[in-house]
Order: sequence, then structure tokens, then C-alpha cells
Amino acid sequence: MIQMKTIPGARAGRMGAREIYEALRDQITARVYGNDGLLPSSRTLANEMGVARSTVTVAYEQLAAEGFIETRHGARPRVASAVVERGRTRAASRPSARKVRLSAFGERLRSDPPRWTEPPRGLVANFRYGELSPSDFPVLAWKKAVTAAMARKPERLAYDDPCGSLRLRTALQAYLWRSRSIRCDVDQIVVVNGSQQGLDICARLLLDSGDRFVMEDPGYQMARHTFAATGAGTVPIPVDTDGLETARLDGVEARLAYVTPSHQYPLGGVMPIGRRHQLLAWARKADAYVIEDDYDSEYRYDTKPIPPLHALEGSDNVIYLGTVSKTLSPTLRIGYLVVPAALRSLFAAAKQIMDRHTPLIEQEALAAMLESGTYESHIRRVRRRNAERQQALLDALHRRFGDRVRIEGTAAGLHVVAWFDHLPVKRESALVEAARANGVGIYPVSALFAASRRKMVGLVMGYSALEIAQIERGCKLLAQAMDKLD
Repeated sequence: MIQMKTIPGARAGRMGAREIYEALRDQITARVYGNDGLLPSSRTLANEMGVARSTVTVAYEQLAAEGFIETRHGARPRVASAVVERGRTRAASRPSARKVRLSAFGERLRSDPPRWTEPPRGLVANFRYGELSPSDFPVLAWKKAVTAAMARKPERLAYDDPCGSLRLRTALQAYLWRSRSIRCDVDQIVVVNGSQQGLDICARLLLDSGDRFVMEDPGYQMARHTFAATGAGTVPIPVDTDGLETARLDGVEARLAYVTPSHQYPLGGVMPIGRRHQLLAWARKADAYVIEDDYDSEYRYDTKPIPPLHALEGSDNVIYLGTVSKTLSPTLRIGYLVVPAALRSLFAAAKQIMDRHTPLIEQEALAAMLESGTYESHIRRVRRRNAERQQALLDALHRRFGDRVRIEGTAAGLHVVAWFDHLPVKRESALVEAARANGVGIYPVSALFAASRRKMVGLVMGYSALEIAQIERGCKLLAQAMDKLD
């Protein structure tokens, strides 16, 4: 309900146009309606205030005359853009005299925050990893599943199991066995709001300030930020073409290790079975947990799948993390953990105090797609399309750069790493700027290293959001940008 200013000595039903005008004016200048916010229609506000519609119309006309609102026939009034801009300027220029006091967690985040930048618009080709093509999303199948879920009338509208819908967890149990050879009980599965919440729960439950955690170097920065926010220290372990160099774990004391063994992020290596057993042996000896992030294992092109850590003998301290962000959409925010049985109740409690549970309609829709086979049919289709995109990228890179480019990580996933051995790291920023000027978004791998150990430029090149024509055009423009630097 709109909160109108109280007028001394007057009841709401007796408010005149002047009083309504003043109340709305004050709320607009206070930015109550947000950026370019809509006001209620004159009919709605008149009913709410208990006055004649003409009284509200007079107030709106005065606000429009003074430039506070913009009106259009048949549409609700809207706060004028000029008023919004003035409000932004005042808000930005007004210094705060109060020193903000934060918790230790808040101070750590303030000193080392993760960076989010709005995706650039209007590029010819944006090789940013983690984005999917809207044309790949199964709109009709998802709409049908969501509509069916909404049409089912529940016995009551109430909070559900924090671990997630029983129907979805049962469907996931069967899917994980079919696709990844993972055997688990339904009670070991915890549905979360994307893999990021799964990492956050693991960090809160397994790490204290002063503890240590193992990270692949280079590795996934959002995982490092999540674990470091607890006050724990990073132990970076280098990776090579076979993933984490597990031999370097000897003597390392840590509470957990975060790994991407099926497709190392970002370099793309697939960890061989020997190293997997070596990692599990270290975890048992160190009494540590291993978080296995299987973020894009559905996309395998040249390799047969190696069983995940969770499917191997002696994996009692492995926490398996999966998501639909790379198969359906990152906007859905659906992921899942497979946790050791001894931790199930603890993870359920953590999920409950965070947000009760993940939205149920989406869970039920995903469950229906898993049960019907629609989800796996969709994966087969987008796997073919992304294999075509990857091949187009490889062909374009070799055609444009020849022996100047060296490519890694082609066996699986939705990105490759392109190394330009002739281009020194000191030219990296210039290449990024020149490519952007040509309408191409590129992203250096150097940002993912804990310490700079590379002397040449490497690019993490995602292709799953692009069409083949964009990929070819983007590589051509990237080559032109690089030629300007040579």
C-alpha cells in the first residue's frame, strides 16, 4: 500500500488534491519509487485513499506540470527521468559521517571482494565463459513442465524439506547413477541455489578462521573468495595438463581441497585415475574433505568419462557438487550437493537457516524433465551444438593465427584456453583493449592464477553463447587487433 504523508487534523478520506500532491512529491524526491518507478493509477490511488478520482487527477496534473512525473494516455504515471538523475547525483555526492562497523567476515569481504561486471553489450563476439545461447534453452519443454507443476494443487502452501523436493532428489539419484556412476541415497542429496550456494554452505560448515584450504592454481576464483571469506588461508597447488599436481600434496595440512577433476577450470585437463586415488589418499590421511565440482561434465567430446571421485573406493569424505547452470541456464539457480551420510543433517540445517529451501516450482519442473527423459535428450542436443561451436572456434583460431596459437582443454567442457606464446604478458592489457575496440570480448587466464607464473598471454575462450558466424567473425577481428600490436 502507498504510504501517504499524515496531514495533521485531517482524516485520509478528507485529503484534498494539495495534500496528496505534497505527499507524492515528498516520496518522489525521497526516491521511494526507485529508478524510473511507476506510480499507481489514478483509479487505484483514489480507491486506496478513499477520495474521488478527480482529486487524484488534479494532484497528478500538478506533479506533471512541475516535471516530477511523466504521463501518457492509457499508462500509469512514471517518475520523470530527470528527477531520478538528480536523486542519484545527490545520493552519490552525500558523504557519510558514520564509520561503518562490520564483522570480521564483512571486513574480509571488504578487503578482498569478488568482482562482478555487467556483461558488455553490442559486441560482435563475446568469448566470455559461463554464458549460454538463449536459442539452446528448451523453452517449450520447460514451459510445459512449469505449467504442470503450477497446475498441481498442493494440500497446503507450506515450507518444504530444506534438502529439496523429494521428487527431484529421487530423479537426481537415478540420473547421477545413469550418467556419472554415482551411487548415493536420496537423503545424501541437498538441492541448493546454484553451485555458489553449495560452496558457501561447505565453507561455513568446514572452515574456521586460521584453517587452510587447497585450491587449484589457476582455479575458480569464486570458490577461492567463498572459502577465504571465512578467514581460512589458501594453499595454491599448480595444475598441469592432467589437472591438480597431486604429488605436491605430500605434507600439506588443510581442512579441505577444491578440485575440478573432470574438466579442470580453466586449463581443461582431465585428472587421470592414478591422481584421483592419490588425492583421496591425501584426504584420508589429512582428515580433510574434497569438494568435487563437476560443473560441466555433460560436455565430453574426445574422451571417455573417468569415474568421478565420489564413485571411487574410499570416497567417504568427498562432497560432490553439480548444477544445471551449464545445461539449462545459470538464471535458474539450481544446483545440488551429494554429501557424506554423516553430514546430511548438518547440511540440511545450514540450508534451512539460509533460505528455508530452493523454490519448489522450478524443482518440480526439473524433476519432470528428468523423469521423462527430456532433460537428457536436451543435453544430447546441446552437446552436439557445442561440439560444432568448439570445432568452429578451433578452425577459426588455426586459420587466423596458425602456429602463433597453442590450444588446450579441447577434450570436454564449454571453453578452451588459447595460448599466444609470442605475445608477452606485458602486452595483455593492450590486447584486451584493442580487441574490445574491434567489438570482441576476451578474458585472460592470468586473472585466475594465485601468483603470476606465465610469461605469455593466454585467453579463456568460451563459445557456448555464440553462433558459428559470430565465432568466425570474432576470431577475424581478434587477429586484426593482435596484428596492430605485433
